Amino acid sequence: MRRDEFQIALEELEDLLDAERTAVLNGNIDDVGRLFDQKTRLLEQLGGWDATNAEVSTALRIKLERNQNLLESAADGVRSVARRLSAVRRVRESLDTYDARGQRTSVNLKSCGALEKRA
Repeated sequence: MRRDEFQIALEELEDLLDAERTAVLNGNIDDVGRLFDQKTRLLEQLGGWDATNAEVSTALRIKLERNQNLLESAADGVRSVARRLSAVRRVRESLDTYDARGQRTSVNLKSCGALEKRA
């Protein structure tokens, strides 16, 4: 890879990392997935180059780490929502009660069926 090709790929990667950050902050998960393939290609392309400019390497590493932290936080948020939805679904489908001895009993509300209205 020539020096000018390296510089072009580096600039593309920096722009892509900025776009990825914006997509994560805006919740555009589809854009994040689309950008991932491009990011992987650019990182592979740049991987064969011996980066002599420490400033460029540091700036790129900072952006990569920043985005990684954002992606991990977004994934944690999605897992948290999934757990909460599961808990809400469980509450709608069953009722847990305790007797005088502290023994838990579950009542399955799904099997109770619909209420019948009589006139």
